[in-house]
Amino acid sequence: MADERNFRSTYYEKVGCRGVEERKSLEILLKEKPLNLTKLTQFCIRFTVPKIHRTVLWNSLLGVTPVYDKSRDYVMEQRVAVYNDLLKALKTMRIVDENTPTSRVLYAMWLLEKKQLYLGRDITQESHFCNITKVLLEIFDNDIETYWMAKSLYDYSEEVSLEMGKLSDLTYTILEKEDSGLYIHLKSCDMLTALPLADWYRSFFAGVLSEPALIRIWDKICGGAIKIVVFVMIEILRMLRRRVLRCVDQKSLFECIDSIKNEQETADMIVNGAIELWQQNKGHEYIPQSKVKALS
Repeated sequence: MADERNFRSTYYEKVGCRGVEERKSLEILLKEKPLNLTKLTQFCIRFTVPKIHRTVLWNSLLGVTPVYDKSRDYVMEQRVAVYNDLLKALKTMRIVDENTPTSRVLYAMWLLEKKQLYLGRDITQESHFCNITKVLLEIFDNDIETYWMAKSLYDYSEEVSLEMGKLSDLTYTILEKEDSGLYIHLKSCDMLTALPLADWYRSFFAGVLSEPALIRIWDKICGGAIKIVVFVMIEILRMLRRRVLRCVDQKSLFECIDSIKNEQETADMIVNGAIELWQQNKGHEYIPQSKVKALS
């Protein structure tokens, strides 16, 4: 019976379904006062977060809401006030209006708060912050919470930027180990180093994989496991192996990867494989400094 339960639990994790035991465990953790961020982080690392609890868990892990329940109402009141002040300022300056896409509004708010909204700044330009925000807006309904979560995830994105040299090297090393034929082909055609790893890693594959699949990767990232992006990249290449081996230049390779954007089944298989490969390489796990500070 024990073996059967273990097999079932592994299967549920692969297909993105949750076992009853995991859900009950999370509900117990969310009732603790104060919340234990270390335990919640471990849950995110080990399991996919049930949809019904994702808002509460992500808000807690990303520092949007405090661990002490008595402080939550006050903290959220302050966050709502800041959000409304920023939005009012942008409307007064006529930088945004009712027709501005929400992701661009949140981007402009972030620029204003960071004192980077200089005269003539184009808020329609591509940015990692916008890419992250677009995904969050597909997942969550509360724009205020989404704004604050986007800020925290962007902090992780900044740390990815600082680690890009190591992450790139790790990508090449593990790809060569897992599929030497694919590695040799990409390298011989000068396509390996042409991969826009910095853009994909910093946006956590927003716009590359569909949101329903991507969200399971972001569960891990909210738990601080930002190096999982390496294994997502490797699994994308492995999943598209036959098509990639037919590519002989950068243009055809990018078109190949871009083709999976709307392939939900393919995205699910990529995420399942990436999580499994990441779990087999736990020695490469890395906790961002922002997460370390939050847990200390």
